[in-house]
Amino acid sequence: MRVLVVTAVPVERDAVTRAFGGTPETLALPGAELHRSGAFDVLAGGAGPSAAAAATAFALARATPAPASASASCGGTPPRPYGLVVSAGIGGGFAPAAPLGSLVVASGIVAADLGAETPDGFLPVTALGFGRDRFTPPPALVREVAAATGAAPGPVLTVSTVTGTADRTAALLAAHPGALAEAMEGFGVAEAADRAGVPVLELRAVSNTVGPRDRAAWRIGDALAALTEAFGKAAPVLEGWKGRNSHEDLEG
Repeated sequence: MRVLVVTAVPVERDAVTRAFGGTPETLALPGAELHRSGAFDVLAGGAGPSAAAAATAFALARATPAPASASASCGGTPPRPYGLVVSAGIGGGFAPAAPLGSLVVASGIVAADLGAETPDGFLPVTALGFGRDRFTPPPALVREVAAATGAAPGPVLTVSTVTGTADRTAALLAAHPGALAEAMEGFGVAEAADRAGVPVLELRAVSNTVGPRDRAAWRIGDALAALTEAFGKAAPVLEGWKGRNSHEDLEG
């Protein structure tokens, strides 16, 4: 089985593949380009949860099926081509918990703005009586990646609109205490992975502080370098873990 890594844009994809060395093999997907390096398939699926979900679903659906002999050895059920899906890239960090250049690994992947505005405030989709607004990555894997990379474990919020005011920052933290970072793709990736029955993880490098937008203070280059370093350290954990998928691993 392989590891599928989904980023938003090519510069993030390339930062991940640099961790593996060499020149990746390039494979075409609808609307995306997948770069294969060893056990890792890395694609830039587009910005936002919808694009990320679509790209992840296409990659999972078009994965090379297992040989018939492998199916027979597993009692007629073909092994999954991917054992793990990782949403990765740069994102905003909530100060002071996630400073610029630091790493965050999601203990929860949360759709922070999926729901409804009411006179009494925001209601998540779950409070409306349908859908879900959170996926929980395997706790054992979160711990192992945090230990290998130095990433802080905590909730990572998925938003469709990047936060740009102090009021919105405060509202997000009030609704999601302990949140460490926000990005735009994690929940979409998790939705597609969950429907395919594949565990998911989210790993982010912090390029800016969540709040009023100050582009002069962003450290995108530093965050991309941190992302490369993180995958260099996390690769053995991800590749070694993906074949275990036991009940203990999934439940922590």
